[in-house]
Amino acid sequence: MQSLNDIPQAAGQIRKNLETSNSDIHKYLIERCLENDSKAQYQLYRQYADAMYNVCMRMVKDEDEAKDLLQEAFVEAFTKLHTFRFEASFGSWLKRIVINKCINLLQKKKLLTINIEDSKSAKRLLEEQEDDSHIEYEVKIVQKAITQLPEGCRVVLNLYLFEGYDHAEIGEILDVTESTSKAQYSKARKKLREIITEQKKYLKVI
Repeated sequence: MQSLNDIPQAAGQIRKNLETSNSDIHKYLIERCLENDSKAQYQLYRQYADAMYNVCMRMVKDEDEAKDLLQEAFVEAFTKLHTFRFEASFGSWLKRIVINKCINLLQKKKLLTINIEDSKSAKRLLEEQEDDSHIEYEVKIVQKAITQLPEGCRVVLNLYLFEGYDHAEIGEILDVTESTSKAQYSKARKKLREIITEQKKYLKVI
């Protein structure tokens, strides 16, 4: 009979088996896509389209542009699929293409500007430790507040909080230093507090 102590180990093995199974499925689909199998391309598209569309929406805030960027990203992904080496997950590889597409659009529209702070300002932002306990972060209020952030720090916030990149990776993506990414993130958090506080005051008035 299996003991209680064996359960975590068994669960871990099940997760490992599922990950291996998913990896095998992705490998098979990618290999079929490389053979221009339209059904495999569609299946891969369906698996990732919703998640990548959400990435686009967080980055550009416009439904039509997000849909266009999504299609462009998948076209590029399928075109460059031969360069995918299975060193990272396909989802991570695809997301990087999606994010680069979004950033290129923002830069073309001259909406994305990352201000390189002077060292004293950056240090002050990074060391700033404000008490967040008085702010209730309701999801809708936070989502609305994020859309009101300046483009530069909003992009950094999205990349860090929602897309899971660290500041070194963000610096590489945006062609800025790691400390600049951290400063922009701190700036975004500070601005979010201000926006949320103002929104709560407004809600109390009405």
